Amino acid sequence: MAFSADELRVLRRALSIALHPTPLPDEDVQDCLRLAGAVDEAVGEAGRLRTFLVADLVRYRNALPGSVSGYLELLQDALAGGYDPRPDDLAALRALRHRPVAAALLERCQALAERSVRARLAGRSAPSTAPAPRSRLLALPGGRAVDAEPERPKTPAAPPRPTPPSERPAPKPSEVFPPRRPVPPPQQWAAG
Repeated sequence: MAFSADELRVLRRALSIALHPTPLPDEDVQDCLRLAGAVDEAVGEAGRLRTFLVADLVRYRNALPGSVSGYLELLQDALAGGYDPRPDDLAALRALRHRPVAAALLERCQALAERSVRARLAGRSAPSTAPAPRSRLLALPGGRAVDAEPERPKTPAAPPRPTPPSERPAPKPSEVFPPRRPVPPPQQWAAG
């Protein structure tokens, strides 16, 4: 995550306020709230990017062995981002272990999977790749409350339900694009 010069100025000021609480002008409170909103948006975007990366990884894994180089590259990127390898990843890497990069990734993924299993068996949850939800910033020390009444936490939207398959099968191309009917040639008029 990168901050602009203006965001760094606001962040430095917010950290200074946290260490030495003093009354804040409204402008500083608004700057801090905008920065908190920008950080929330960046965290949400990182989650969406992580979801896209995992979906892309699954597509490449399903296209193996034709997509070996792309799959290995995506898996390395996903592991760097905190991805916990799935059993399908381990199976794919075992099939590709004749390649040096795949063999090294297999060792790394086996170690990560073993650590994840041990954590679950010990009663702890495995490290999550999703960021922890952050509560909304309502007031700053020494500042004023933003809202008179506390904001209710937003309930996550229910995931869309899969649509049931329609009773009618998909139309055939001949139904959508009927065959062309021959056009009768124009009649020749006889001069006479």
